[in-house]
Amino acid sequence: MTRLSLRLRILLFFALMAAGGILVVALALFAGYRHSFEGGAGPGFMLAAIISGFGLLGLATAIWFLFDENVAKPIERLASTLRVRAHAGVPAALDTHAARYLGDLAPAADAVTTQLDAQTLDAAELVALETEALSDEKNRLTALLSEIPLAIVLIGPTHRIVLYDGQAASALAQIAPPRLNASIFDYFDKSVLLAAHDELVKSDREIRFEATCLNGDVSFAARLKPLGTARGYMMLIDEAHTHLSPEASRPLTYDFDLLSNAGPSDLLKLPIDRVPFVVFDSETTGLLPHKDEVVQLGAVRVLRGMIVAGEKIDRLVNPARPIPPASTKVHHITDAMVADAPPFQTVATEFHHFARDAVIVAHNAPFDMAFLHRRAKDYDLAWTHPVLDTVLLSAVLFGTTESHTLDALCSRLGVSIPQHLRHTALGDAQATAEVLCRMLPMLKSRGFDTLQKVIEQCQKHSRLLEDLN
Repeated sequence: MTRLSLRLRILLFFALMAAGGILVVALALFAGYRHSFEGGAGPGFMLAAIISGFGLLGLATAIWFLFDENVAKPIERLASTLRVRAHAGVPAALDTHAARYLGDLAPAADAVTTQLDAQTLDAAELVALETEALSDEKNRLTALLSEIPLAIVLIGPTHRIVLYDGQAASALAQIAPPRLNASIFDYFDKSVLLAAHDELVKSDREIRFEATCLNGDVSFAARLKPLGTARGYMMLIDEAHTHLSPEASRPLTYDFDLLSNAGPSDLLKLPIDRVPFVVFDSETTGLLPHKDEVVQLGAVRVLRGMIVAGEKIDRLVNPARPIPPASTKVHHITDAMVADAPPFQTVATEFHHFARDAVIVAHNAPFDMAFLHRRAKDYDLAWTHPVLDTVLLSAVLFGTTESHTLDALCSRLGVSIPQHLRHTALGDAQATAEVLCRMLPMLKSRGFDTLQKVIEQCQKHSRLLEDLN
């Protein structure tokens, strides 16, 4: 069969259907003819009609099954693999054995993608050289900023954080987790900061003021500096208020494209590659959200399709109850490890701030979100964020017949999870985030280019999992 052309194989499918139909009808008429001698012509024709109907139905079902297994499914798998290679940048191997009845389609597709991969590698070498030059620039900028004995936050024209150094991260963390594209008013009193900013705009000179934290517990000696003709302004915080020494490492976290970004408006209408995501995972005392407790929560942030280095949550949680040995065997978290950990309310509140103005993403999201919703009223936290589930995204991109476990997705998309990080909250959150980043260009290539369109596609597969939107 594999030596025959694709057109001839399809012809044989229809020929088989025609021949089988003729055979079924002939047998049915023969059986009806035999029966007519005993019961008359009417029952004989009735028997022939029944046999013909069920015979043709069985024949159509059998031929559909052959067509589905040997044509439809291989084409779907071939298309999915091509999209993975084209849009996720993963050199996934084409399953030529599964597509062996599709003629020259699989080898031809493999040849095209191999050629494109080679051209992409050439382009990647040029990009790598430019990236190395940019890395040198970043290192020089970091070294220059290290000479300034102040924590530095660069703020865009819409009062959203564009850049912060290690010292500033330490200062902001005393209020809430630092995050790019967050409103500076999520950390400092809006009225005080706006008054200083108004004075900065009027005078175009450095303004000293006392930056009062949003919770009112701490205040920093700070100053605002104009950026000349550039948009936005700089906030400098007295180094004495940070936990790092002047000699400590001062890594920069930044995205200068945020200077021209107006910030989140209607998330549903944003292009999918501009949506801010927070990807999280939790480890628990068991599998029953209505009575079990969280023992670990991990989360990372994704901006413009990339994981933001350094912006993460990795917290153990004291569940206020013993951890069953069976659960410890999975996530390796013991009672001794969580004895001095904060309660879930503290960690949930921290995560709520971390996920502000973002879409929450998880693998099998209904399970993890159930723990958050269960305590929401007690903690006065409203989980109104849009939610995406990588299980449903996998169904949208690869079809419902494929496996949608996290391990299967990682294998399909070329994401590796170090064994010691598997079944840890941060490790699984990081892997899920990498999977998401590879899926975003694939979704866009299918025409699902806004969050609204992606959610609509996920809702079509809600039979697999509850859709939380």
